[in-house]
Amino acid sequence: MKDTDILKEINKASKYGINGINLTLQKAIDSNFKNVLYAQKDEYENIYNRSKDLLIEKNQSSEDLDPLEKAMSWMSIQMSTLTNASNSKLAEILIQGNDMGIIKGQKLLNSPMSKDSTTQNLIKDFIHLQQENIEGLKKYL
Repeated sequence: MKDTDILKEINKASKYGINGINLTLQKAIDSNFKNVLYAQKDEYENIYNRSKDLLIEKNQSSEDLDPLEKAMSWMSIQMSTLTNASNSKLAEILIQGNDMGIIKGQKLLNSPMSKDSTTQNLIKDFIHLQQENIEGLKKYL
């Protein structure tokens, strides 16, 4: 896998994180919980911008999220919170998403490629972000 492919994957995964938080914010009521989500969204945007800048440096562009996948994410959150949109349920949904992000990031980190240190650091920061997000959400379970 080339560095540009890895950067595109991190870029896409961070977009999914932003999208997931935006969908969750529509359901959240508690202001403290919302503040946690806004802070996490800011961190995802940081990763997204870093990956986008690195792609631009390599004369590449990021790809938009698949509209069908976005719709499926929306539908999943709607269905999962139909009868229960508590902080606990929303935190559970986000923790599951972060778990998927950790798996994705670790696979990228472990994949055989010629990763430059900037790309490796971005992957590590992405994984660390997911782990921090989970820790921040645990108190809402």
